[in-house]
Amino acid sequence: MSKQITNNIMMIRPIAFHMNEQTAVNNYYQKNEEGVSPEDIQKEAQTQFDQFVDKLRKEGVSVTVFEDTIDPQTPDSIFPNNWISFHQDGVIRLYPMYAENRRLERREDIIEGLKERFKINDIISFTDWEAKGAYLEGTGSLLLDRQNKIAYAAISERTMPNVLEDFCDEAGYEPVTFHALQTVNGKRLPIYHTNVMMCLGEEFAIVCLDSIDDLQERENLVEQLEETNKEIIEISEEQKEQFAGNMLQVLGSDDQRLVVMSSAAFNSLSDDQRNTLKKYGKLVYSDIHTIEKLGGGSARCMMAEIFNPIK
Repeated sequence: MSKQITNNIMMIRPIAFHMNEQTAVNNYYQKNEEGVSPEDIQKEAQTQFDQFVDKLRKEGVSVTVFEDTIDPQTPDSIFPNNWISFHQDGVIRLYPMYAENRRLERREDIIEGLKERFKINDIISFTDWEAKGAYLEGTGSLLLDRQNKIAYAAISERTMPNVLEDFCDEAGYEPVTFHALQTVNGKRLPIYHTNVMMCLGEEFAIVCLDSIDDLQERENLVEQLEETNKEIIEISEEQKEQFAGNMLQVLGSDDQRLVVMSSAAFNSLSDDQRNTLKKYGKLVYSDIHTIEKLGGGSARCMMAEIFNPIK
């Protein structure tokens, strides 16, 4: 049986973190920081990153950290789950990225470094789709129910049905698709990544159902989650804006379950929601507000879970 959660996480420490203009075109969560120097932004992001890693390690999570590179410039490298995914059969998969400067995040030296500790039996790449203008951004686009072999995906410019079909055919998953929208200047526009409005744990799913305007798609998603015995914890669109959908369940010391999120996400939750989540693990949260504001991503985006066997 495939595991849904892991103790091993890969994270990339930022070296020149800043707002990525190439991703801001369809990531409406990104906001510019007026009047703050690039040096201060980088210092702040690095401090928040280090504190987050420290919290995870104190809970017994095994975090493998790689340093970002100055050249080439990759302002979003702090979100590695978009270019790579790891699997229990020793496979890693590489994904086609929407922004050209994000494609530079795919680093051979990182894969070589991981080979020292983890079994990598095969590397399967979907990156040829970039030449056709089609994208699927890893576990940002794909919420993988590894136990039931279901891939949940909100269709957007970064999550395209043709690449999703290719992934599902190759990896043996069944797709469940829908359209998740957010209001931007009075218009309903696609949410750039599925993992902003939804999180999938072993026995629960956090989901912003209000972002799915098509009631048939909404009903279909709820049915799939209920059929696979996931307790649905619904969040509002306001909570989604605070990255309450961008959580990840991981394993800490002695297989203790942890539900990891940002401080903004934690603070947005009601007491009832927190109590429900506590059934599925200790709530671990860290302040990453600079990363959230300029990067438009949160705690889950920063963690690429490693399922490959340890050597």
